[in-house]
Amino acid sequence: MKSLNNKVILVTGASRGIGAAVAKNLAGRGAKIIVNYSGSLQAAEETVNAIKNAGGNAIAVQADVSKSNEVKTLFDKAIAHYGKIDVLVNNAGIMITKLIKDTTDEDFTRQFDINVRGTFNTLREAATRLADNGSIINFSTSVNRIMLPTYSTYVATKAAVEQLTRVMAKEVGARGININSISPGPTNTELFTNGKPQEVIDRLASLSAFNRLGEPEDIAQTVAFLASDDAKWITAQNIGVNGGMA
Repeated sequence: MKSLNNKVILVTGASRGIGAAVAKNLAGRGAKIIVNYSGSLQAAEETVNAIKNAGGNAIAVQADVSKSNEVKTLFDKAIAHYGKIDVLVNNAGIMITKLIKDTTDEDFTRQFDINVRGTFNTLREAATRLADNGSIINFSTSVNRIMLPTYSTYVATKAAVEQLTRVMAKEVGARGININSISPGPTNTELFTNGKPQEVIDRLASLSAFNRLGEPEDIAQTVAFLASDDAKWITAQNIGVNGGMA
């Protein structure tokens, strides 16, 4: 894989879980990282410090991606500090799992605001402010490929992200920007495991060919490839990163 030296990469929702693993992996390959976070400054600073302690370069910038004015400020601060943004990784998201009959208006709105509007807001900024020949990696989910009760609104948001990805690829390709989405399977993060009985976690782990959950680093490796110049001929694709789940 080609080096990511001197690439400036914005990772949303990078204070913990997959986002933090992605940020650290990219920094380890020479990229300069903007660690975006919404509410947990301490966790974001821990990610930044881990990168710096390993010899990397990173800053933390707060923004709620569901708010367009905060996303604009996020891009402003990142570009003011590093001079450019080469790669956008849209990792920020939430997962609310309820039966459709139990899903409230607030549940529906919150999930779409962060997962879809949040991705849209960063894509809109990136359309004119990402550097030429840059890359964008959005996050979908492998749960889109199976029918699991309680995941209805979550998979609906991720299906929307996949369509945004495909359409935007045609809109920014003339500037040399490629854009793809990835679909992790069940991954061993707090977001995924919280509130789930162990038997449910074990059943979902068994859906992979390797009979285990994915680890955040499994996802980070694929993001690193898509952020590199080796992936420039890949665009408008959704790539399953799920251990053969589906």
